[in-house]
Amino acid sequence: MKIDIYKILADYRIEKGKGFKLKHHQPEDTAGLQFPKDKAANLLRLGVERLSEHQDKLYAQDRWSILCIFQAMDAAGKDGTIKHVFTGLNPQGCHVTSFKQPSATELDHDFLWRHIGSIPQRGMIGIHNRSWYEEVLVARVHPDILARQQLPPSLVTKHIWRERLEDIASYERYLARQGTVVLKFFLNVSRKEQKARFLKRLDEPEKNWKFSPSDVAERRHWDSYMDAYEEAITATATPQAPWYIVPADQKWFTRLVVVAAMNQALEGLKLHYPEVSEAQRAALAEARAALE
Repeated sequence: MKIDIYKILADYRIEKGKGFKLKHHQPEDTAGLQFPKDKAANLLRLGVERLSEHQDKLYAQDRWSILCIFQAMDAAGKDGTIKHVFTGLNPQGCHVTSFKQPSATELDHDFLWRHIGSIPQRGMIGIHNRSWYEEVLVARVHPDILARQQLPPSLVTKHIWRERLEDIASYERYLARQGTVVLKFFLNVSRKEQKARFLKRLDEPEKNWKFSPSDVAERRHWDSYMDAYEEAITATATPQAPWYIVPADQKWFTRLVVVAAMNQALEGLKLHYPEVSEAQRAALAEARAALE
């Protein structure tokens, strides 16, 4: 069976937020595909090999950069997806940043400040495990987090979330105009599957370290998080910085969608190795003659 993965991608890529509803995207969806484990692993391997070829040209050309943002509820598979999709790439051209709770210094700056230093330079792929979207997600669900940011009270109005989403959209548009391709992945896991993965972490000693009691506490805010995600995606989905609503109940499918989205974006840049000038060719010929 021939698979047109790029055609499948269209169902998950959101470029216009108007009318977006998260309920229309099912976490268990696999686009009607079912593969044995070895077949899925082989497809992923082929996708990563192609991604590696694109990365080599991206690094050599030194014109574009790629920023991949991963957002999800706990246990949706962000870490595993990053590991399986980006393992095999040249580490010199790839950098992962995981954003935890902000430090005191970071809290004394604007909410975008701590992220800007991790924007990938030209020729690089940057991966952000969580991002500035936490400031319109977790900070929205937990008002005490916003209170710790020491904003002047007059600026903390009922419009603050809309204003922050406007700032995020503006900054992503700015990045796109500077040659940074922004790809945003929401790994859409179901509440049922999250529960199963939490229980697995408790049942398997080698996975106990991944579990925190706060994970269960956050489940109580599931509906609030889904509302926040829906509003964030609606406000910031653009052709220049699209969202991918990636079904996350089946890990193999999650990873195939992400690697396909990466390859599609890189192919669209028409990357190539730098052209060698006549003067450079002459120098290369001289170098060959000297070696021989």
